[in-house]
Amino acid sequence: MRFFIAALTLSVISLIGTSNLCAQAAKPASQHNTAPDIAGDWQGTLNAGVAQLHIILHVSKSDDGGYKATMDSVDQGANGIPISSISVKDSKLVFASEAVHGTYEGKISADASLIEGTWSQGMPLPLNFKRAVKSSDIDGAWLGTLQAGALKLRVLFHITSTPEGLNATLDSLDQGARAIPVDSITRDGAKIRMEVKQVNGVFAGMLDKDLTTIDGTWTQAGTLPLVLKKASDEELKKALTPPKRPQNPVKPYPYREEEVSYENKAAAGVKLAATLTLPKGTGPFPAVLLITGSGPQNRNEELMGHRPFLVLADYLTRHGIAVLRADDRGIGKSTGNFATATSADFATDAEAGIAYLKTRPEINPHKIGLIGHSEGGLIAPMVAARNPDVAFIVMMAGTGVPGDQIIAEQTRLIDEASGATHEAAEKAAARQRALLAIVRDEKDSATAEKKLRAALAGHVPDAQAGATIQRLNSPWLRYFISYDPTPALRKVKCPVLAINGEKDLQVPP
Repeated sequence: MRFFIAALTLSVISLIGTSNLCAQAAKPASQHNTAPDIAGDWQGTLNAGVAQLHIILHVSKSDDGGYKATMDSVDQGANGIPISSISVKDSKLVFASEAVHGTYEGKISADASLIEGTWSQGMPLPLNFKRAVKSSDIDGAWLGTLQAGALKLRVLFHITSTPEGLNATLDSLDQGARAIPVDSITRDGAKIRMEVKQVNGVFAGMLDKDLTTIDGTWTQAGTLPLVLKKASDEELKKALTPPKRPQNPVKPYPYREEEVSYENKAAAGVKLAATLTLPKGTGPFPAVLLITGSGPQNRNEELMGHRPFLVLADYLTRHGIAVLRADDRGIGKSTGNFATATSADFATDAEAGIAYLKTRPEINPHKIGLIGHSEGGLIAPMVAARNPDVAFIVMMAGTGVPGDQIIAEQTRLIDEASGATHEAAEKAAARQRALLAIVRDEKDSATAEKKLRAALAGHVPDAQAGATIQRLNSPWLRYFISYDPTPALRKVKCPVLAINGEKDLQVPP
């Protein structure tokens, strides 16, 4: 189960190249006499899937009468990206950056206030620039840390001024979620308020007189203190530098790696995108299918900078076992609707993976096993119970009791770990059990919503009640809290390795 800022898998085009990003003069190009003057700063937003990258283009006159330019990718902390060539003819602007292998073509408006065009870097994306307005005194990067017990999450807000007013994005640095759009940012004197609908979060704070600190709170299914401090260029660079993960394998690998895809014939419109790693040699090899935990997961089960399935796949493949790992349906390159899927649906996705492995001549069809983590540890025995040809299963933090018991115990343990007294944590767990009982016992979603809203009154802010009810009333949670894994576990006849963590607060041993 996930809480605080949701972990997202963002498909974005990175403007950061491997070249030196120091500013340099572009190669001059002759200008047409009737060309509009574009010297100055320009702001644009590059939309790449669910992510947005805010771009600033700095254009100035060169000594020969042409132009020179650099570019900033604000959300990625990349400043001074060199523009290697730039030209303006009539109302057409063309520039290129060899540093990031990107090109831009756009049309300049008659009053030289707007440039509408396309950025191409692997694929074309619309990118329009507007003349930059004067910066406000809160423009820049604001860094803070959310702390709930032992859990720490660094957040970074990027605030910029636009012709329409203030604009902002949010990075959840430790979860790898970048450029989450801030839907509204308002300022009333020293009061700052930012709403992030994508994660149902709100920040509200007071700006100090030195304009360097915003002292406030973050509200998202609960309220936590959050102090934002304006980050220097050096602090921003440090915050955006990924932590070293020595456990992550480094290419070239001593085995084969293939990008593959396969359809789930039991579910229309679901095509799973995956990576298959094969040991050296001809085989046939034993194989495993990795099954992810709860929440939207990519094939590496990436969360907070960690990629456990990449590490696991590397280890197993180096030891002679082929590994198939896939993006969840509707996530990454896989198709389908994640939001409406349940554990039972994900089980059919796993069965599609088994069927695919059986088509590969390098795989021994009698030695295909399943390794599931968290919810995947629930799904593995579900699949093995009805597929006798599954050779073995590994349950990593898999559950053995119905989901409503798991979630209530999660609530108690996490509250205590966050500093709550045992009595307060027990009361919170009891409230959670009461809410889950409504969802479990009331089959009509509309009626359940009314009862949940009444039960939440006085305990959850009205602004958060809708999002809380949506999560509680979702198809996935309805299935999870009602499903008892015991019957499936009793039917499993293949070898089982069950691993649980002594300090696990989400699936207690």
